[in-house]
Amino acid sequence: MTPEERKDLEEKIHAFVGREVSAPTRGLDDVNAPMIRHYCEVLGDENPVYTDAGFAEKSSKGGLIAPPTMLQVWSMEGYPMCQEPEMDVQRELHKVFDDSGFIGVLGTNTTSEYYRDLRPGDQVTTHCVIDSISEQKATARGIGYFIETLYTFTDQNDEEIGKLVFRVLKFIPNDSNEADASDDSGDDGMPETPSRIASPRGHDNAWWWEAVDNGAVLIQRCKSCKTLRHPPRPMCGECQSMEWDSIESSLDGEVFSFTQIHYPKFPGYPYPLVIGVISLSEGTRLIANIVGCEPEDVTIGMKVKGKVEQVDEKTMLPQFYPLPVDKK
Repeated sequence: MTPEERKDLEEKIHAFVGREVSAPTRGLDDVNAPMIRHYCEVLGDENPVYTDAGFAEKSSKGGLIAPPTMLQVWSMEGYPMCQEPEMDVQRELHKVFDDSGFIGVLGTNTTSEYYRDLRPGDQVTTHCVIDSISEQKATARGIGYFIETLYTFTDQNDEEIGKLVFRVLKFIPNDSNEADASDDSGDDGMPETPSRIASPRGHDNAWWWEAVDNGAVLIQRCKSCKTLRHPPRPMCGECQSMEWDSIESSLDGEVFSFTQIHYPKFPGYPYPLVIGVISLSEGTRLIANIVGCEPEDVTIGMKVKGKVEQVDEKTMLPQFYPLPVDKK
């Protein structure tokens, strides 16, 4: 990018600072107990002040409250955003970046403040503005700009109940820069075909991924009480022993739950993309892709068989295929 092009870009993007992203948006639903219950169930939050009316009534809260971290949930856009979302100021800003080659986007962090507890019956309205855009930064991902979007939340009395700052980086990926072409591109100088996100390998789970690399799915087993567990972790949840070994899974299983990923579409992944929670015959569960059939053919309880397969040039993963239905 020439100095003139950079100056032109920065004039355009900084003109967005202070603009409302869209009109204030009131949540489709008021704060309510069923949504609180579902939220707590998904996250495993067992604080009874959120879900046990009797307990909450006797507590210092004097009744049910919503988890503070649900603040943004009450007025989020929902599934329509993955279909044909309306063009708002934030999407206009991102398009300006995209048109100038800043096609990478990375959410970096959020900061939140909560001013009071929300209770069933409260109404939440979101006010959103482009709060700031940094000067150009050189990051490990590539050259880019940090965008901070400020969400302010008000209640039915127009009183502020909290705020959230969401920070993203819009950048030119390193593999798009000529200086890095020798590291991340093919012989023709073009970027390599995107691969899947690399598996997160740490002290407690690297052994599991190494087994997958070699074509096997292992299940961690407590040496003391023989309880199987997945995902891998250092301590047995039953007897707290730190001693363990593993057994190899047969990869026989059935679909416990599943979802189809529609949006956003990530480079390196095939679509349609069906993700399942697979109940293995050994008694543990595993999250993996369900392949070899149409998404509409996947059902809860469907019998499946897993195979460890190479899904791109760098990645081996277990994938599950439907078994033929026994019609007898």
